[in-house]
Amino acid sequence: VSQPSGGRAPGTRIYSWSCPTLMSPGEKLDPIPDSFILQPPVFHPVVPYVTTIFGGLHAGKMVMLQGVVPLDAHSRFQVDFQCGCSLCPRPDIAFHFNPRFHTTKPHVICNTLHGGRWQREARWPHLALQKGSSFLILFLFGNEEVKVSVNGQHFLHFRYRLPLSHVDTLGIFGDILVEAVGFLNINPFVEGSREYPAGHPFLLMSPRLEVPCSQALPQGLWPGQVIIVRALVLQEPKHFTLSLRDQASRAPVTLRASFTDRTLAWISPWGQKKLISAPFLFYPQRFFEVLLLCQEGGLKLALNGQGLGATSVNQQALEQLRELRISGSVQLYCVHS
Repeated sequence: VSQPSGGRAPGTRIYSWSCPTLMSPGEKLDPIPDSFILQPPVFHPVVPYVTTIFGGLHAGKMVMLQGVVPLDAHSRFQVDFQCGCSLCPRPDIAFHFNPRFHTTKPHVICNTLHGGRWQREARWPHLALQKGSSFLILFLFGNEEVKVSVNGQHFLHFRYRLPLSHVDTLGIFGDILVEAVGFLNINPFVEGSREYPAGHPFLLMSPRLEVPCSQALPQGLWPGQVIIVRALVLQEPKHFTLSLRDQASRAPVTLRASFTDRTLAWISPWGQKKLISAPFLFYPQRFFEVLLLCQEGGLKLALNGQGLGATSVNQQALEQLRELRISGSVQLYCVHS
């Protein structure tokens, strides 16, 4: 919602604001731990852009920024992780990420603003961003520092100077076209972890992600392989079904969320249901992420970054899988296998 313009002083900047929509009006939800709730991504926000970070920042949180540096970018842009969203006084900024293009050697400045005063700045040369090109920046927040990757490559790390728990607001300003902002949790699977999780971009209204959606698994599934599905539950949903099928279209693995009885379950090839013990998250307009990690003898499941156990599938059956199929009352933003 844009800030009202009436009565503002000349020269006052108008910001684009956003608050996450987490439930429908009048809807009665079962209690859900905050750790299981993911903030929906934001597409094509107007810059300057300021939004609340639901639940604030904590170790294990990721923020993904997709965008384009305009060809006519003459100056800089900045991404600020703020302790509040007031305009006056200016809030503390725990982490200020500031790519600059106005010199012959583009670089990034990082800093902290505390009590209205900038601290000692840190400079990183060799910025891997070019005017006119798209980018994907991943901010990965650890216990003592934030790490930043640009287009899949580690770029910098910055040690916190203010408590991470104080950060509750994201601000984006300057010469940048933002395509999407995503809020995620890290991959909880130690077996499938890397320095950075793979930054697969969010896609809005992509023909490749129309539901029902089918993606080929030409080599089957092998230990260490991770399937990623990110989506938004539609209004008046009925079900969400993810199935893994072999060449004969048999589905030895099916994961189904039923909206009628609010259950999440594995469904066997013979129709037997094995309930998964977890809070039910699939409510209208809720964003969710499903991760499936292939391991020897089965698949591990995580929902919104929280591990939920495994289901047993013999290795031969996993290697013979050829299709990932998704159906139901969802809008897909990312499918990777």
